[in-house]
This record gives sequence, structure tokens and C-alpha cells, in this order.
Amino acid sequence: MIERQISHASVAAPRNESDTTRGFVARLWSLCNILRGDGVGYNQYISELTYLLFLKLAEETGAESLLPEDYRWSELVRYDGPNLLGFYQEFLTHLGAAAKSDLVRSIYTFPTTVFSHSENLKAVITGIDALNWHSLTADAIGVVYEGLLAKNSEDTRSGAGQYFTPRALVDSMVACMRPDLGELIQDPSVGTGGFLISADHFIRDKRGDDAYQADPPRYEGMEIERGTHRLCLMNAFLHSMRANVHLGDTLTADAEKLCKADVVLANPPFGTRAAGMRSAREDIAHTSSNRQLQFLQHIYRALRPNGRAAVVVPDNVLFEGGLARKVREELTELCNLQMVLKLPVGIFYAQNVSTHVLYFQRVDTVGPGTQQVWLYDLRSGMPRFNKRRPLARHDLQGFERAFEHVRDGGEPDGVGDDRLRRFTRAQLVEHLDEVATGWLDAGGDIAADIAPEDVHDALHRMLTSLNWISGELGEVIEALASGQGIKLKRQKL
Repeated sequence: MIERQISHASVAAPRNESDTTRGFVARLWSLCNILRGDGVGYNQYISELTYLLFLKLAEETGAESLLPEDYRWSELVRYDGPNLLGFYQEFLTHLGAAAKSDLVRSIYTFPTTVFSHSENLKAVITGIDALNWHSLTADAIGVVYEGLLAKNSEDTRSGAGQYFTPRALVDSMVACMRPDLGELIQDPSVGTGGFLISADHFIRDKRGDDAYQADPPRYEGMEIERGTHRLCLMNAFLHSMRANVHLGDTLTADAEKLCKADVVLANPPFGTRAAGMRSAREDIAHTSSNRQLQFLQHIYRALRPNGRAAVVVPDNVLFEGGLARKVREELTELCNLQMVLKLPVGIFYAQNVSTHVLYFQRVDTVGPGTQQVWLYDLRSGMPRFNKRRPLARHDLQGFERAFEHVRDGGEPDGVGDDRLRRFTRAQLVEHLDEVATGWLDAGGDIAADIAPEDVHDALHRMLTSLNWISGELGEVIEALASGQGIKLKRQKL
């Protein structure tokens, strides 16, 4: 499901990357060149490499007890028969079917190898085995794997990174939500686990190892695509995280596997949901083929009382009418929508993507949870972001200061930041775009340099509207396909 729009595939970028770990990432990545003769793409290579790395790292980390005795890394290395590829295929199938460990069976479920020649497979195995794994600490091994995932996302040939969530944004969202010990942290569109990995780094850095081990957080996610699910399992395993990552579709009854959460962090896939035979969830009131609206409803309903969430949404969630308006109304009824961050255009590798981040907390009181909402405009007067000038953490410092002030009960007017403005719940529900667009244009230094960006911004909003209309038409088509629309038409005749 690589067609997913905005980063269903959010990836944790490597942290505190040393020369050693960078060298490991480069050498592992270079092994992909061996597979070019077999027509193997980079994204396929990462999935294949996960099969092999798990075996090698189980040997290096003392986790081989998870594997059957005759199905370990050493067996692959010393095989000298005439058909290594056939041996390897049987090897993977056995692990997926007969391993005692649930984790191992999940990683190797329905394995398919992309190798076509034993010679190429042998070269990759030899290359992995030749690396000096003893030079890496346990933490560094996880960093190496994160580096591979990030490198895959950044490589334009793989196609996997076109909706990559910038690491700076992921870390900022996590810092604002402040996940903590003992909490259940969920990502319903988990991808390879970028948000969960970032949350785990945040908690370990904040609390220290002893406190972490005494009361570790719990992580939970759901991923619809089998290959990406495998990568997420591997990522969580290498970071020693207490994670329960399900293979399934959050927008169906599969969501019953997910628990109520203390924190939800997500960048759900955008666009229109593909038609399928599975029924929509009965616990979501406003059904639609638009996935962003369905995921948003799941998220605010998945929160425990006082649970908090940060979620990336396309612009149309805030300014469209119809179903989007009903979802905004329900969101602000059930939650305190504390702040809305208007993101710059161009921070995602995909073009024509304009987004906001919603920061909210579930309330346990009767009546609207939101009375007012603060919007921070990080789009007007910003540099043109792209791969050469990616979004950096320092670009978000002003917003984080403002959010901390609001979250801790301070008066936001005292922040002294022209990018921050207050709106009422009614304005948010009815037509936030009319009041939130361009207040910085009224005067001042910011507006003087942004006329081209304003035009670009307006065009992006128009495109988002067209995408929303396409989704509504998709619902009509689904109704016709189900026979209901056809039946009504016949009655009129």
C-alpha cells in the first residue's frame, strides 16, 4: 500500500549517529547494488534485509533462543550446497510457520524473497557477516536500523519517502504531548513506528533507565501493509520496546484490538479509502470514504479521559463543510482542542500537500470541551522548504514555546508572537479558513515578503478542496455500486 498519502510510513531518523553507525548504514545500503541485476527495488531490499538482519542480530544480541536451533544465522553462513536460494526460501517459511516466538512468526509470516540467484544472496549474506557488529552497542544497533529506514525514505528511487514525516515535526509533536512512564501510547497508522520510537527516546531521556525499567510505557499500533508491519516489529524489537503492533485496518472492526490510550501520535494516510468488501466501523458516527476524517474520529474516541493527542491532518479537515464540519463539531464537543499548528508547504517530499497539526485533550465533563482555540501560523513568511532546506527543529521553537504557555495555563497573549491568534469554537466549527487565512498579511514585516507564498498557499487549498470533492464523489460511486443508488433511480422511473 505504498500509495498511502502523507506518511503512513513515518520513519524514525537515526539519533546521535556516530561515524561508526553511519558507516554501518552506508555499507548495508550499498549491498543493495548487488541486487540491481535481479531487478530489486530499494524498498523491496529493506524488507528483504529485515529477514537477514533479524537472524544476524539475534546472534549478536544473545536472542537466538527465539529461533529454532537449525534455523539460525550460522546455518545460512556455512551452507555450501548447490541451491542456497531454495534452502533460504524453506528457511524463511519454516520460521514463519514453526517458530515458538510470536514475534518471529509475525516477522516471517508469508515470507517472499526478492532474490533470483543464489550468487547474489550469498554475496549479501557474506557482506552482512563481514561487518564488525561487535563495535556497536545495543543502542547503536537500533540506530543503524533506523538509519536504513530513513535512508530508504529519503531515496527518490524507492518511492517510499514521498510522504515521509519530517523528523523535526515528529519530535516536536512528541515533546508537546510529553508521553511518560506507565502510559499507553498509540499510533493507529503506525507505519514503521517513527512516532513510537521518538516517544520512547523522549521518555528514556527524561526519566532515566532505572525508572524506565521499573514502570515502562506501553506502545500500540496498527499497520495495514504486511511488509511495513514487519519493519515496525523489527524496529520495536531492536529498541527493546514493550510494543503490541497489529497487522490490520484501523478503519474496520480490526480496531477492536486497540485499547484506550493515554497518548495518540499520528500522521494518518490522506486521500480516499479504496473500495473493499469490509464493513465500516459501527462506532464511528460520521462514515466517509475520506480516510483523514475516519482516522480523526478514531483518535479522539480512542483517548481515555484526559488523554491527549497530536495528529497531522490536511487543510480541508479545517475548512470544508458537510461531513468535515460535523467531525469538527464532535471533536470540539468531546475534547479541548488546545492548539492548531498551520504547517509550511513543502515540508513533505510529496507536492501539493498542505497540512495542520491538531493538539487536543479528551475531557470528561458535560458540554463542549473546547471554548476557544489558538492557531499558530508557521506557513506565512517561512522559507521554501524542500529536500535541500528541510524543516528543522529550530523552525518549531516559537510554536513549542507558545504551546507550552497555553498548555500550562498561561495567557497566550503574553507570548508576544504575531504568529499566534485566538479563535472561538464557533469560528473553528463553521469556517476557520475565512478567519485564519492571512491575518499576518494585514501589515508588518512578515507580509512584505510572502506574496508568492500566499498565491501558492491558495492554490494548495484549492487542490485540497478538489481532493475532498473527489472523496465525496467516491462515496456516491460506492453507493451506486452497492445497488442502493440504482434502486432509488429505478423507483423514480
